[in-house]
Amino acid sequence: MDKVGRVCHIYLTPTHAMLLHNLLGATASGSDGSGPQCVAQFARDLLFRDYYLSSRNGNRIAFAVDIALLHRALRSVLAVHAQSPAAGDAPAAIQVRLVNKLPAGSRSAAPFLTFETKGARAAVVQDVPISRPLSRSDVERLQAALDAAQELPQTLVQVPDLPQLQSLVDRLKNVGDLLTVAVTQYGDLHLQVSTSVVTVGSEFRRLRVLGDRANAPVGDQNLTASTRMDMAVERGEALSVQVNMKHLVKSLHCHLAKPDCTFYGIVPHGACLTVIFQYFIPGTRLTDKSISFYCRLPILDPGSS
Repeated sequence: MDKVGRVCHIYLTPTHAMLLHNLLGATASGSDGSGPQCVAQFARDLLFRDYYLSSRNGNRIAFAVDIALLHRALRSVLAVHAQSPAAGDAPAAIQVRLVNKLPAGSRSAAPFLTFETKGARAAVVQDVPISRPLSRSDVERLQAALDAAQELPQTLVQVPDLPQLQSLVDRLKNVGDLLTVAVTQYGDLHLQVSTSVVTVGSEFRRLRVLGDRANAPVGDQNLTASTRMDMAVERGEALSVQVNMKHLVKSLHCHLAKPDCTFYGIVPHGACLTVIFQYFIPGTRLTDKSISFYCRLPILDPGSS
């Protein structure tokens, strides 16, 4: 997520820990929308052996943090934690706490997210500065935004090769700033950039489909990709929207999280382009429901359906 934006919210509830980017408003200026939203949600027991949380907001706590500082602290703590323990010693736990501390040269305490662990040769304490915890009203706004962001597209298509898609988008971004994306119920994903001089695009066909699906019309193999896309939209068997190229490029960085499957879809009425990253339980093809990770890209032109 540090490839997507500079600041995110950490949102802790009695059952989940979440990293939320851009759910509480615009982080980008201009007319190209507020930028992509990213949601990474982990079941409490996946991350923590012991977990205690108490607040006046229904035992929910949320605060903003600089992602780069958080990333640096995690790398440092994990490097020490990876050191082999002394003979007979159990691996040290990593303790994560929310604390108020008095920074050097300051007269008032400030909130920090503190990571602490010990290795065979060193111990480390990393204090990551965070914002004041969000007020009750802001926590409610964050929860409402999170609930709204969980609306699923009626049709999802699986992209089996994210590096190939990223390579394609890297070439298309040199052509223009606006990208038309279409998803059909036949399992087709269309990407197209148009300028006053040239139109360039590509398509992925016969992808795996989840949700609403339809059989591709017989005899459309000899038609151009753009013609097939237009006809599918006219028949109500596809959705087409326009997004900012930079937003899609940012969302593609999320393949660094190494998902097992990636799905693209368009929320009904062209509300947003949704990218869902799916993880399997190790050694199986069963979805790991303790992890949820997805991005939502704002729409510049609602397009048609």
